[in-house]
Amino acid sequence: MPNMSKEKVKMQEQDPNVRITNFEEVTCGYTLEEAMEEAERCLQCKHKPCVNGCPVGVPIPEFIKAVKEGHIEEAYEIIAEENRLPAVCGRVCPQESQCEEVCVRGVKGEPVGIGRLERYVADYYMKHVDQELTPPESNGKRVAVVGGGPASLTCAGDLAKRGYEVTMYEALHELGGVLMYGIPEFRLPKDLVRQELKSITDLGVKVEKNVVVGRSITIEELFEEGFQAVFVGSGAGLPRFMKIDGENLNGVYSANEFLTRVNLMKAYDTHSPTPVRIGEKVAVIGGGNVAMDAARTAKRLGAKEVKIVYRRSKDELPARQEEVHHAEEEQIIFDLLKNPLKILGEDGHVIAMECIKMELGEPDESGRRRPEPIQGSEEVMDVDTVIIAIGQTPNPLLRNTTEDLDVNKWGCIVVNEETMETTMENVYAGGDAVTGAATVILAMGAGKQAAKSIHERLSSL
Repeated sequence: MPNMSKEKVKMQEQDPNVRITNFEEVTCGYTLEEAMEEAERCLQCKHKPCVNGCPVGVPIPEFIKAVKEGHIEEAYEIIAEENRLPAVCGRVCPQESQCEEVCVRGVKGEPVGIGRLERYVADYYMKHVDQELTPPESNGKRVAVVGGGPASLTCAGDLAKRGYEVTMYEALHELGGVLMYGIPEFRLPKDLVRQELKSITDLGVKVEKNVVVGRSITIEELFEEGFQAVFVGSGAGLPRFMKIDGENLNGVYSANEFLTRVNLMKAYDTHSPTPVRIGEKVAVIGGGNVAMDAARTAKRLGAKEVKIVYRRSKDELPARQEEVHHAEEEQIIFDLLKNPLKILGEDGHVIAMECIKMELGEPDESGRRRPEPIQGSEEVMDVDTVIIAIGQTPNPLLRNTTEDLDVNKWGCIVVNEETMETTMENVYAGGDAVTGAATVILAMGAGKQAAKSIHERLSSL
């Protein structure tokens, strides 16, 4: 008989008062007994709605059945057929709006903890199994992959499994993209990411780091070097700003710069050669996952007061509920229905921020109620650091150096949504470079679809 508890098996976490003093992972994961107990909650539905809710099509009931029976290595192999980054996805995927959202158990209680089980399986496998992958025999066809983030990694891995000779070109000194520079250590440990990346490069994928495609080499030159197709997964690393007075003051960061310096360059380490200065009173502008990451990071760097300043109400926060909950536990203040007007400075440094109160009007094109300023409600907020986390767009470098690559008005690469092919022949794209900043798993789904399309095209030659 299945476990008919209406609640997920609880996952242990660090105490909030302890975890704000370190960068260790907040959640501790399941034990084998807890994982098997949670797996018992799965009804093994014949129509498998959870699989349809997964952007990469993981056979969810099958891997959960293996967990229930204690066959953890088998569960991993089932997941890895569709997803080579399960430890990552188990931690950062928004399961609540994907696979778990359509779980039948969620109708009269909490859905099955699919993400928690995926995380357990991946962690167990990496800890107990010495994985040795043998690259498949080459089919003689070469594909270049631009970028080293989730979309590119998935595309490269799927093509390598089919025998393609894949070379990845990464602009930074480490693979992983947002997994390495964007998501903090306390949510996604970097050693774990590196271990999962190895499962892809071990398939025979070659990696060229510190290469900026569009500057070091162009897409046209990649074809001249003998590549027969190119996948572009260069992400959305160009931060947006509010275009208000004071954004150039010392003490103002984009969330992209702030998190990259902390995560990739280890600025949280007191011995780091590239430390980041954080004041005592920090305001983070925005309400998404990146804003939560920036606020929680600032707290760990020693800020005494950290505020999330967002122009809508709590109900409209785009961040995952889990991240909002953890931020609240960590004493992050939510200063909602406010919008910055200007950042005030003295001697080139931030000393305050002027805001105006907002109220919610009629719904906009996104379906959320539009925030409108309340005239005469201006106030000055005492802050010495401002982190702007209102979104990112693709870097214009590629489109400015490749004439045949069409982009939309937001600078995102235009693709055929069924094939992921761009307006440039034999060039495909996916992930944030196409959608703008989105989720890791959606980027992976795009990379998987592009790999399928590239294979169908090149295998017919």
